[in-house]
Amino acid sequence: MEISSQETTLANVKERKARRAWYLYDFGNSAYAAIVLLAVYSAYFKDAVVGGAEGTRLWGISVGIAAVLVALLSPVLGTIADFTRSKLRLLGIFTGMAVVFTAALFFVGPGDVFTGMLFFILAEIGYRGAQVFYDALLVDVSTPETIGNISGKGWAVGMLGGVACLIVVLVPLQLIGNSFIPYAFLITALFFLLSSIPAFLYVREHSAPAHLPEGEKVIPFAFKRIGQTFKEVKQYNDFIKYMIAFLIYNDGIMMLMDFAAIIGATLFGMEQVQLILFVILIHVTGAGGALLFGRISDQRSSKQAILVSLGILLLDLIALFFIESVTHFYIIGAIAGFALSGAQAVSRTMVSQLAPNGKTTEFYGFLSVAGRTSTFIGPLVFGTLSYRGHAFYLARGMSDLAAEQAGLYWAIGSIIVFLLIGAIVLLSVRKVTAEQPMVY
Repeated sequence: MEISSQETTLANVKERKARRAWYLYDFGNSAYAAIVLLAVYSAYFKDAVVGGAEGTRLWGISVGIAAVLVALLSPVLGTIADFTRSKLRLLGIFTGMAVVFTAALFFVGPGDVFTGMLFFILAEIGYRGAQVFYDALLVDVSTPETIGNISGKGWAVGMLGGVACLIVVLVPLQLIGNSFIPYAFLITALFFLLSSIPAFLYVREHSAPAHLPEGEKVIPFAFKRIGQTFKEVKQYNDFIKYMIAFLIYNDGIMMLMDFAAIIGATLFGMEQVQLILFVILIHVTGAGGALLFGRISDQRSSKQAILVSLGILLLDLIALFFIESVTHFYIIGAIAGFALSGAQAVSRTMVSQLAPNGKTTEFYGFLSVAGRTSTFIGPLVFGTLSYRGHAFYLARGMSDLAAEQAGLYWAIGSIIVFLLIGAIVLLSVRKVTAEQPMVY
């Protein structure tokens, strides 16, 4: 009995270490999102590397190209992971790619448009590709009863990681000025690297690999498996409906995240330090949102949690059309961060609840396809509408800045449309809980 007790205690310690290591990966992962996507590089690329409405358009194209490439890779890699227990190995490959090319952004200066797009696209592929396998490891560090809470805690820790990295960057930026911006990317890469190491030391894949049919090789069979999944699509009706809903509402979420800094800089004249403070606020409220909606997911359902968060986001964005001051924009951002994080944290929980046994990582791959398709469609829609709106108003005699601001409101309106339609589709998806699991 004593040995059994010791073994149980040791198992519990290992489990806690694995969870903390999984949380810590999100801590570093979110530093990339905060610095590169939200606060620094997006605005730097738009204003300093390119300039004007063309910068907004090219930023959308860059995000879209990365998204397409990840979308093509994710389901195949997810299937391979299901059959080889290689989630950690693939996580390491894509994380390394993200770290290297985030550091490479240091070399991007004014006028380096091609280099700025290329290095960002490669960093983004690494970041988004790694996310597939990180999310898939959620089932290895949780139980059906705790998965929502653990996912929410991971997202909350991630938000705090983004805040920590932003603060580290903010201090020298205030002292030195915008000449420090390239060094922010080196700091982010190092932050991401160091925070990811514990995941590879302590997280383990507990689920047994799916059985590979005799005579089949992993990579060719991965393509066959994906084709088979598409053929059996009727069997996974609720998952398909959820993927459609996710694709649509995630379009809105991705547009909001990818262009938040550009919106603040263009509509309210926010400078780099103000943008960093804005993103810090988003991350702080986002941590609270991830925790709260994670608990709602476990206590009620993931579906309800996502619908509530989308409702808050919709009202928040409508309010954006009626504000005029930076202070009001900060309030809008705080509410958006709270709801955004809740929706994103619970979205990955819902995949594990809807996926059939033996296809978890593959289905996370399909989530990534929907997510990356969103990342492709949304930014292109946003960038195109903003650019066309700018041209429309410029031709009617508006000043360049006023025309760019007016065109930006066209693009913001498209975010509302995507969120609303996604929420409506989600209403048709079956409610799944630990007590009422999905059965195919």
